[in-house]
Amino acid sequence: MAKILIVDDEESIREVVKEYCEINGFETSEAADGIEAIEMAKNNRYDCIVLDVMMPKLDGFTTIKEIKKLTDTPVIMLSARQNEYDKLLGFELGIDDYVSKPFSPKELIARIKVILDRSKVVEKKSIVVDTLVIDVLGRSVTIDNQLINLTPKEFDLLLYMAERPNIALSRQKLLEEVWNYDFFGDERTVDTHIKMLRHNLGDYRNRIVTVRGMGYKFEA
Repeated sequence: MAKILIVDDEESIREVVKEYCEINGFETSEAADGIEAIEMAKNNRYDCIVLDVMMPKLDGFTTIKEIKKLTDTPVIMLSARQNEYDKLLGFELGIDDYVSKPFSPKELIARIKVILDRSKVVEKKSIVVDTLVIDVLGRSVTIDNQLINLTPKEFDLLLYMAERPNIALSRQKLLEEVWNYDFFGDERTVDTHIKMLRHNLGDYRNRIVTVRGMGYKFEA
């Protein structure tokens, strides 16, 4: 279920957007100003942020600057102002779309869906955890833009775990899925590859957590 953060100082607008989002199966959270939005973005993961420009305490442009320091979550900007400068500034700051008020809730939902579909394509191509990037199609891993040398099986193991973040995976499950057959031999095969993988991941070694008596999980 996609999670949408709705940021607007007008409660009536938040309620309308929330209603249409939930009708379409999205989970929603609300913030009444920029400061609250930044805190929520800092402590939660969202798939899209719908953000008003004219708000008390902190305007939308400043809010976007701060949010983009924390996350690459797509942003749709709402504004009652029609001038081209606002749109250009918004896109320069990294917004993904711009919707003028008054707006059609159905059109806004359509734009949200386009952004979510686009994000799904990106996710299929890469998995990003801070500065760790797993390029799925290119079968490569970089940390701080530096290529990490992994064997094919180490890459397969890392990818399988990273695609299932925070889920405890047994050694037998990893053997069956990563080695692609029912493995009845020594499960220490997994332990050996995990050891090598941790070594190669350097500062990210702690992302691979041992689940006592069971196996391992990748903490995202």
